[in-house]
Amino acid sequence: MTHLDKQGSSVLSSFLALLGVHEGGKNDNTFVGTWAVKDSNDEPFEITLSASGAAEADRDGEGMSGTWETEGASAIISWNTGWITKITRTGDTFTKTAYDTTAAAPTNISEAEKIAD
Repeated sequence: MTHLDKQGSSVLSSFLALLGVHEGGKNDNTFVGTWAVKDSNDEPFEITLSASGAAEADRDGEGMSGTWETEGASAIISWNTGWITKITRTGDTFTKTAYDTTAAAPTNISEAEKIAD
């Protein structure tokens, strides 16, 4: 890698950090922790994302489990129910979007707030 390549890479990483975009993976500390969100009925529940890539939720006593990884500014959660949930950072705020097994557009959108690390 040339000096210019290293400098360009450094500038890009700094720019992405300013936008809140992380080049993480399953261990991206931005998303590791417990999140307060709401379901399609506007009922609150919690999602916990662990550094190992495991995901759990207490939605209506269902005991949902799955795995997660980061993609750009989002944590993508694949649940054992077939649903997909995304927690996305936009500036200083986070949004949860949920997709059922057949949805192309989000089935549910709510705020997401990190309540524990």
